[in-house]
Amino acid sequence: MATSATSVHDVAQTRSIELREIHPASPNLDSSASKPDAVSETVIDTPAESRQKRNKGRLHYATLCWFMFLAGWNDGTAGPLIPRMQTVYHANYTIVSLIFVCACFGFLSGAFANIVLTPKLGFGKLMILGSLCQVTAYSLQAPGLPFPVFVIAYMINGVGLAFQDAQANGYVACYKRNPETKMALFHAVYGAGALCSPLVATRFAYIPHWSFHYLTSLGLALLNTVFLFLVFKLRTQDECLAEIGESAGESGSSQHSALRQVLTLRNVHLLALFILVYVGVEFTLGGWIVTYVIEMRGGGETAGYISSGFFGGLTVGRLALLWVNKLVGERRVLFFYALLAIGLEVIVWRVPSLVGNGVAVSLVGVLLGPMYPIVMNHSSRILPPWLLTGCIGWIAGFGQAGTALFPFITGAMASSVGISSLQPLLVAMMSFMIILWAIVPGEKPKLQ
Repeated sequence: MATSATSVHDVAQTRSIELREIHPASPNLDSSASKPDAVSETVIDTPAESRQKRNKGRLHYATLCWFMFLAGWNDGTAGPLIPRMQTVYHANYTIVSLIFVCACFGFLSGAFANIVLTPKLGFGKLMILGSLCQVTAYSLQAPGLPFPVFVIAYMINGVGLAFQDAQANGYVACYKRNPETKMALFHAVYGAGALCSPLVATRFAYIPHWSFHYLTSLGLALLNTVFLFLVFKLRTQDECLAEIGESAGESGSSQHSALRQVLTLRNVHLLALFILVYVGVEFTLGGWIVTYVIEMRGGGETAGYISSGFFGGLTVGRLALLWVNKLVGERRVLFFYALLAIGLEVIVWRVPSLVGNGVAVSLVGVLLGPMYPIVMNHSSRILPPWLLTGCIGWIAGFGQAGTALFPFITGAMASSVGISSLQPLLVAMMSFMIILWAIVPGEKPKLQ
């Protein structure tokens, strides 16, 4: 039988309890434990220390959630403003879609640079750098400058979002306590931002100073910069995780650079391609549904609120369906959501009802909502922990590129065959998502 002796040393000067345990019968004991001067020590936090770490952890999480709100706000802005941009800049669908092309270039550049810069700058500095990129972009967009400057601002904003999205998702993916719930809530906040933005953008779209909507975005971005600096203080991810009592990431033994290791992982590219198509579906639907409803269903000035309904559904789905994800299993349930979403999208395509289309689009948002956090959780299961932030950065960067690539394709098709091409394109993309998810492995390969 094991015996234990506990001694408490000078309570006024020490904050830990030293536990000395002797296990003479344990076969797993190290041989040094039998020596009289070998002592096994475990430092246990006092209740005050544990409470302080929990509070700091909540503060870290809330700060990252504010960024996610801003990311959702940014992505929900374009839909209601596209018709106004076409009028102001005398641009057809293809020309106005250049905002997505520049954003795509910015996202991919930021995703690539993130892998290289993470070991050099670290979590805190890259988050601040990304936020400052957003401040710069919104400062250029708010005055309603000429179209070339306007689209370049989208590229700068894309770089900033790529940095922050990679670092924030990588940070939350490192949580060991309730990771699925925290990731789902984290991305639900994104949906909340995307829900609120069209409500505001729709109002600005019909006033003379329409570009002043970006002053609102600028204010949110400035707050984001201040919060990130005060909370994380330019520290590395491991330093911030240690402050809240979370363990640091594992270390790999490869002699190759992090960039090479990430880019040679097959699973990274499968997940990145899935996220590219998924986010493309999400942003294409949220960005072009307003134009579709106005032209194909006779919607008026309030059509912009349908975009809010979609992103509102996205938010609800990430929270309300969390229990379904756990009950069915995250990998299996994604197939079910995708099939139902395709059915609803066919209804939007074939049923000429303004109200019916609005309800169906909102329900599609509910079903698409859980998919992104499911993929982020699955990434932490099948990818090497020591490369997780870089991998998630690459995956998220591809996802952000999806917000640009597929909306641009939609705009180009709309210019040639009409906006009616939106629904068959979305059905095809959702079907491709199912194929890609079937290829993604369900568990970590044994060689990793």
